[in-house]
Amino acid sequence: MKTVIFDTNVLLDLFVFNDFRVLHIKQALIERQLDALASQQTLAEFTEVISRPLFSLDQSAQEKIVQEWQTLAHMIDENKIIAAPWHCRDNDDQIFLDLAYTCKPCILLSKDNEVLKLANLAANEGVLITSDYTSL
Repeated sequence: MKTVIFDTNVLLDLFVFNDFRVLHIKQALIERQLDALASQQTLAEFTEVISRPLFSLDQSAQEKIVQEWQTLAHMIDENKIIAAPWHCRDNDDQIFLDLAYTCKPCILLSKDNEVLKLANLAANEGVLITSDYTSL
């Protein structure tokens, strides 16, 4: 079973936009074919982002999305997370890198260019950083 961390943009594709490119990933999550990992910080980041007016989601819809993600994700204790040796300028992205470093070997699926720039360094540590939805 593949261990996967999804950044917020990918979670938006999965739960808000229902992007056709991620339907196979969502199905794999539902069928427990992937071990999706999250932390309180990554969950808080996702929760904050979907609350933005841009997405026009009422409180009930937001809660439903967060609840669905929580039932599919395996939560990692914040106290066990180790800082990654590679750093991103955006702290909101760093939390995903730290989670991936802690839970290696794993895949970090991200659409963020700053995160993707670290792919070669992360690969040396057993973390595949990719934006390729077909990699799962």
